[in-house]
Amino acid sequence: MRQPTNVRPREDGLAVVIQDQTALPARTVFLELETEEQMYDAIFELKVRGAPAIGICAAYCYAVLASKLPEGGYDDFLAETRRFKAYLDSARPTAVNLSWALNRMEKLVLANSGTPVAQIKKLLRDEAARLQQEDMRVCAAIARHGLTLLNLKKGVGVLTHCNAGPLATSVYGTALGPILLAREQGVNIRVFADETRPLLQGARLTSYELDQAGVDVTLICDSMASIVMKNGWVDVCFVGCDRVAKNGDTANKIGTSGLAILAKHYGIPFYVLGPTSTIDFACETGEDIEIELRDPDEIKKKFYTEPMAPDTVKCYNPAFDVTDHTLISGIVTEHGILRPPYTQSMETLRAKLGL
Repeated sequence: MRQPTNVRPREDGLAVVIQDQTALPARTVFLELETEEQMYDAIFELKVRGAPAIGICAAYCYAVLASKLPEGGYDDFLAETRRFKAYLDSARPTAVNLSWALNRMEKLVLANSGTPVAQIKKLLRDEAARLQQEDMRVCAAIARHGLTLLNLKKGVGVLTHCNAGPLATSVYGTALGPILLAREQGVNIRVFADETRPLLQGARLTSYELDQAGVDVTLICDSMASIVMKNGWVDVCFVGCDRVAKNGDTANKIGTSGLAILAKHYGIPFYVLGPTSTIDFACETGEDIEIELRDPDEIKKKFYTEPMAPDTVKCYNPAFDVTDHTLISGIVTEHGILRPPYTQSMETLRAKLGL
């Protein structure tokens, strides 16, 4: 399996190297994150994005920052790691993989209170690398399970929203995983990619990744999804996720909920694909998911040479919305496909994971 390049530690272990997703598709830029401020900025400004990629980046950031702490007493070491953990965790509240990865790193520190600090630092580096290797296996498994949902004997049209490909994970991605796996097997699936306003992740990232992979991709504006479905060009919708509640409600990029409603109207299956790390078993329903609100200028000014609305106009700019579980045909994880009723299938999965 090919090794990911979008997030990785620098060879000396004193920085995290990421591909700056805000520069794509025009430029390929790699950034070296050495300070906690640079790391926070990279996550907040979406230079690294996609729930799994954020988690991987956070784990490496934790290991790098820990490696720079003095090798004194354990208590001081723990206090400092908790300080920068809280700081990094505040960068983006909706994607659960950020806190999940940081909590996993802290758990290792807490489990080794009697271990010399120098040895804990090595364990943290190893844990971050292990987390990324796990994500590679998880993405491959999600791709295989998702592929079973497609009738490859006939032409298949898939509609996707935002970006859930290799850039957002390690390899394959989640929502794009079955499509890329099919391409590897010589089957070319027709994909319609929503541009995904206001930050255009579908245009800048998804269409870029699929085009680079030789996939038949057509870029559409978000408002065009309805007519594409009505024309009979879409057989299934695949989207990623940033947090899944225990009842199956799912937070994903803004616009996903509307897409699910359209799919329901036209009788098109709507699947959410993501690792079990995005399932928040402590979150009862989508009402409990905190939705990140972003700068109004992302709507009015970003990507424009001149503002597209008066400065005095108010803007509401939520980064995510919640798709009700009643609109979701299935949730594809590395352990298989969860089906309604989700309260039951989630509990079965939870028991399987021993949580």
